[in-house]
Amino acid sequence: MAIKFTILGGLIYTALLLHAFAALWLLLRFERPGRIGLALGSVVAAAAVALRWVQAGHAPMGNLFEVFLVMAALTGPLAAACRYWGGADGLALDALLGAALLVPAGFVFDAEPRPLAPALQTWLFIPHVGAYLLAYVLLAKAAVQAAGHLAHVPPAAGAAPRQTAAYRMVRLALPPLTAGLVLGAVWGKQAWGNWWNWDPKELWSLATWLTFVLYLHVRALTGGRRPRLEAALILAGAALVVITLLWANLSRLFAGLHSYAT
Repeated sequence: MAIKFTILGGLIYTALLLHAFAALWLLLRFERPGRIGLALGSVVAAAAVALRWVQAGHAPMGNLFEVFLVMAALTGPLAAACRYWGGADGLALDALLGAALLVPAGFVFDAEPRPLAPALQTWLFIPHVGAYLLAYVLLAKAAVQAAGHLAHVPPAAGAAPRQTAAYRMVRLALPPLTAGLVLGAVWGKQAWGNWWNWDPKELWSLATWLTFVLYLHVRALTGGRRPRLEAALILAGAALVVITLLWANLSRLFAGLHSYAT
């Protein structure tokens, strides 16, 4: 367990506690303190990202510690955006998601700043990785809505049906997910001489993209009349996101060109 007795660690643990308490208050129907807690947690997580950026000297997305920290900081703002554009409820689950993303940053991965690997030293680093992280948080939220639909958990009063909210989040996520894939091909050409290298992470990323494209086609062809199939496809895509993010980076048996992102 990599506990961090630093200012950065203090910010991470403060953000984690704020997200956890926000989730508790929201689950107990104390909306105002819950929203305030989530907002404060988002601000503290953003401060942790900013501090890490200064300490590392580069955008903090070069390893899994930084990736989880950035995704946690994105959770609160995206919760507000999805509530506005997607009509989705579930701020308590958003707070829990933020807390869950902070756990690996706070307790699992080492926070020692390291210089960027040579392959990461390009203008494509921020747009490519940033697009994926934005998409991944949105898809995690879509998976929560899909799971709620399968579990027959009704949405809050005035919120969109879970099937509809999940669909809107996938639509929001697909453009950055596509941008990440395309920019990765451009980056691969620059770094390794080929647009496509059959690297494990490339393959899992493509499988993720194809799964969500399939979901959108099923939704369009059936007019939303196969909600359980749609939910299953979203959850399958979310599982592929986890594989892409973790297993493809950490697996020693199937190490590839992206194995520096540990």
